[in-house]
Amino acid sequence: MFSKACEYGIRASIFIATKSSKGIRVGIKDVAKEIDSPEPFTAKIMQILTKSGIIHSTKGVGGGFEVSPEASKSIKLIQIVDAIDGNKIYSGCGIGLKECSEEHPCPVHHEFKKIRGLLLEMLINTTLEQLASDVKSGDFFLKTNANN
Repeated sequence: MFSKACEYGIRASIFIATKSSKGIRVGIKDVAKEIDSPEPFTAKIMQILTKSGIIHSTKGVGGGFEVSPEASKSIKLIQIVDAIDGNKIYSGCGIGLKECSEEHPCPVHHEFKKIRGLLLEMLINTTLEQLASDVKSGDFFLKTNANN
């Protein structure tokens, strides 16, 4: 449902929030490795997240990416998705038609409208802190286990 860039952006944000909650800034190499993303692609995603105010970047010795614990409580998943993919995922046509509406619906319009509504609700109500907490608990993961 999300673009590859958005998937990586969500995972990067969660990873950074997890580390930041322990007072640790992370560099681009660490982020790329943790989210299984090519480093140059990760750098472009991090630029977007930084310019959007979701992630903070500090240059120089001891620098890196971080998000304050206070900010992670207020950053919603929808902000990350909007920054990278825009609102197309929860406002566009399920099969990609340029014009799809109640008056002129595509074949999946009514069912996809329900799914979009649930997705939008989840994006609006889920905070970065919640996702980072889930990962810190050890019950949820950002990448697959290589041993599986």
